[in-house]
Amino acid sequence: MNLPDVSASEEGWMNPHPEDLVPNPRRQVLEQTLAEVTARVAILEAALDPAHSQFTGQPVWVGPKARMFAEDLSARRARLRQAARALVDALEEEIRSIPAKIPPSTARH
Repeated sequence: MNLPDVSASEEGWMNPHPEDLVPNPRRQVLEQTLAEVTARVAILEAALDPAHSQFTGQPVWVGPKARMFAEDLSARRARLRQAARALVDALEEEIRSIPAKIPPSTARH
């Protein structure tokens, strides 16, 4: 993804008139990306739920191998959810670090 580089430290950013500011295109792209990722994360987080419910609910398979499988499934489900949440958190953190509005001259770069 090719995002314009518009940081808060660029010349002219510190004292602009509020009426002269425009939406930051980099932030807009990241916000759209966050919306798409959030929708997909919900699907990912639920991907292992049916199998997890079967193996942690009523016994469908018993014995030591079944117990190891259920434990592994639970661990993978937790790691999947943790990784998905970390992705959303990273995007949200990046968005918070980018100004919502910037001078028009900066937005064109």
